[in-house]
Amino acid sequence: MRYLLMIYTNEPDLEDAPSAGAELIAEYATFTEEMVRRGVIHGGERLRPTWAATTVQVRDGDVMISDGPFAEAQQQIGVYCLIECAGLDEALEVATRIPSARQGTIEVRPIWET
Repeated sequence: MRYLLMIYTNEPDLEDAPSAGAELIAEYATFTEEMVRRGVIHGGERLRPTWAATTVQVRDGDVMISDGPFAEAQQQIGVYCLIECAGLDEALEVATRIPSARQGTIEVRPIWET
């Protein structure tokens, strides 16, 4: 079963991501190598901060486009990972290994399979 892991981080931490400590970068490299070796990870990328986002809504044929995220929140999605696991238990185990789980929040959401 496939899952999307959405890694929520405090917005100021996203801004500092390029200068993140070597220790955290090394932890992410180790995590990624392990998940690739296990055949679990199928994609993922770091996202730019919410100031770079554009939100689109269509209501009754009217298109509304606005700068920034849809909702104001302290934590924003900063990274996503697409994984494939035997089930929710394995997906949760993978999520606990993400280095940012210690400071942020990891949302594990199953993908509708067609």
